[in-house]
Amino acid sequence: MRRFSCLLIVAVLPPRAFSQPSKTVSFSSDIAPILSEKCLQCHGAANPMADLDLRSRESALKGGKHGPAIVPGNAAASSLYKHVSGEEQPRMPLGGRLSDEQIAALKAWIDGGASWDAQPPEPSVAANQPAEKKFTDAQRKYWAFQKVVKPAIPAVKNTAWVRTPVDAFILAKLEQKNLQPNPPADKVTLLRRAYFDLIGLPPSPEQVQAFLADHSPRAFEKVVDELLASPQYGERWGRYWLDLARYADTQGFKADETRPNMWRYRDYVIDSFNHDKPYDRFIKEQIAGDELYPDDPAAKVATGFNRLWPDESNLANPIIMRQEILNDITDTVGAVFMGMTYGCAKCHDHKFDPIPQKDYYRLQAFFAGATNRDNANLLNGEQKAAYDRQYAEWDAKTREIRAQMAALLEDARIAKTKESIGMFPQEAQDAVFTPPEKRTPMQWQMYYRSAQRLPSDASVARSLKGEAKEKYDALKSGLAAYDSLKPADPPLGEIMVDQARIMPATYILSKGVYDAPLDEVQPGFLSILDPNPAKVVPPENLNSSGRRTALANWLADPANPLSTRVMANRIWHYHFGEGIVGSPSDFGIMGERPSNPQLLDWLTATFVENGWSLKKMHRLIMLSSAYQQSSAYQQEASAVDPENKLVWRFSRRRLEGEAIRDSMLFVGGELSLKMGGPGVFPPLPPGVNMPGSRYLNWNTEKDEAEADRRSVYVFVKRNLRYPMFETFDFPDTHESCPRRYATVTPTQPLALLNDELVMEWSRKLATRVLNDGGLSPQQQVDRLYRIVYSRAPRPEESQAIADFIGRQSGLLAARIAKNDKVPLPDTIPPGMDPAQAAAFVDLCHTLLNSNEFIYIN
Repeated sequence: MRRFSCLLIVAVLPPRAFSQPSKTVSFSSDIAPILSEKCLQCHGAANPMADLDLRSRESALKGGKHGPAIVPGNAAASSLYKHVSGEEQPRMPLGGRLSDEQIAALKAWIDGGASWDAQPPEPSVAANQPAEKKFTDAQRKYWAFQKVVKPAIPAVKNTAWVRTPVDAFILAKLEQKNLQPNPPADKVTLLRRAYFDLIGLPPSPEQVQAFLADHSPRAFEKVVDELLASPQYGERWGRYWLDLARYADTQGFKADETRPNMWRYRDYVIDSFNHDKPYDRFIKEQIAGDELYPDDPAAKVATGFNRLWPDESNLANPIIMRQEILNDITDTVGAVFMGMTYGCAKCHDHKFDPIPQKDYYRLQAFFAGATNRDNANLLNGEQKAAYDRQYAEWDAKTREIRAQMAALLEDARIAKTKESIGMFPQEAQDAVFTPPEKRTPMQWQMYYRSAQRLPSDASVARSLKGEAKEKYDALKSGLAAYDSLKPADPPLGEIMVDQARIMPATYILSKGVYDAPLDEVQPGFLSILDPNPAKVVPPENLNSSGRRTALANWLADPANPLSTRVMANRIWHYHFGEGIVGSPSDFGIMGERPSNPQLLDWLTATFVENGWSLKKMHRLIMLSSAYQQSSAYQQEASAVDPENKLVWRFSRRRLEGEAIRDSMLFVGGELSLKMGGPGVFPPLPPGVNMPGSRYLNWNTEKDEAEADRRSVYVFVKRNLRYPMFETFDFPDTHESCPRRYATVTPTQPLALLNDELVMEWSRKLATRVLNDGGLSPQQQVDRLYRIVYSRAPRPEESQAIADFIGRQSGLLAARIAKNDKVPLPDTIPPGMDPAQAAAFVDLCHTLLNSNEFIYIN
């Protein structure tokens, strides 16, 4: 009886009923406005969604991929009614729903024969897209959009303080506030500042002594030049650019698979900084290196900048994934090169800045046909010619065998492919199975985005059975006999290219929804600067569109007021800890205003005049009195300018996690200076790794020298940031990072105090000092201080250390007597008690944990 009751209840529950309209439904007054406002923005364009055009009765009767939109006299069979009522998914319109009254009106109209007594109006401006953007005078006069004009160097009272023009601009602002800059920093502080600033490592005691002994006027200038010529310079300053480029060695998302050749982009950046590649060339290579410099392998690797988008191999809709990739590229290019928050215009006109939604998709259109090529051959010249000759010989002799193998796999491949992409939308599946010669540009995009889900030859071969498997295995063995003819794998890069000379169309997307296209747009720039479509010329002898070349040339134009100012500001930012514009990737209304706009424009103009040379900018800034000030506190200046925007002192700042690790390894004599190559895997703290885990496995280096390489070479796993770096504010590499925030948290001192690696580096530091034979205890402390702090201990510090060694030795002697494990140096000098040696390790540990070691003063 209970079962019957349940069934009865289900049976009598009616489907949702929509209230019937109380009057006769009129097409022109009731139905046409619904179609115009809610439907035609997606189903009235030149390329309507789902092939459904609702602009005429004939096209509505024909319908689209879901069948006839209207079946006169039968709303229940009409796809229009089924989708707006929610009987079939997706419910329409996307991102909303019609009112019950509107749904009822559509039902009554179709059931009544769907008369079409007037043409529905074109979608209204309000429903379709905003009116053409009109910029205000204030927007046109906004400082960031003005032409860069090199200002005159201001006159100042304290001319003796002016070493470079930079100082005149700084001092003029200070004198307006009746403030004075700080006196110069002492020589040791200045030297350490320069070393950490340019190469991210402290100076050796010998380098300190040489600088102190050089009393010439050019002593500091010579140090700056030596550091700029050091290969460690590129490792230090390249890391800043990798933050901007959202560099990582893995895909991100759930699976976070390795990108095995992405490290070449990291090495390209380091090499570019070391060779002082002009920044305009640096821009061009990263946006369009493959088009502009097709014979330069490094320029191809440079396009990896846009390949660094996060990716999800387990995608369910390649069309959505393509749009997300394009959004990531658009947002990143806009922020990194132009300092504009383009991403805020994805769904509507920017709420604050003069960036119409149309401009977002004009910028995106430059990349409409871009796709990644993750196994690009990087050979060039005669090496490539030799490779091609050898490959052609192998190809000719194995072509028949491979054709037979492919024929055996054909049926199984179709079945496996259908299984792999069965969850894809029908249009994406159609794109995969459409013959290559018949694919449209958009179908090629869907195919490329589907590629990682398509079965490999090996996976298809494993599905063969019986005679087919036997034949395949025999052919495979026959193919292997020609392995000696096949050339060795060339160096491979993960690069970006255009799929062809013809690009898919780009549309403004309603609310940013991938399948809600509005008007088509052509590639173009920020319209407040240049409203015209970009002049695109496809390159000769290349199957590429030339779109990215047009963008690269515009970004690298000396007259561009954004890209030039943005980079000049970034250089200042990394030297002083804060830019003249405090928001380095946001020069818009919601960003910070320049604290010294005249200085910014003078630096920008000088940057371009000097051939876009970063190293010349470093010299210009570092040789100024402003850079060489002490960090001393001035109460009067702080009351007027508490944030030091006017640069009345050099602001202290903490080192990044990478520089802290590198410096600890360096002072202990353990840092490996080997450069380049795939990322390395130093040890992780206990409990972090998950052996055997598909997602988090971290294969720690067996070779300690590899594990002790510079931090810029540590493998960057998006879903497992190296713990020490994460503790000290390493960025989330899923997105561009224009500045790192130096937080102060309890986990930071706890990590340095308790990390087993930090203790090991302290032990190595103690070993290094104690290995210097014949030193008295006081000389050992002096040597330690000169290695770690670049100075001798003060008398009060020497006394405190002697007291500490005495107390700590007593405590450790008791532990040693109990056979407790106590960190000891590798060697203990004759006459030194083990407890004293262990106490010396603890002293090293204390110094490495100190503010003086981990802060730039």
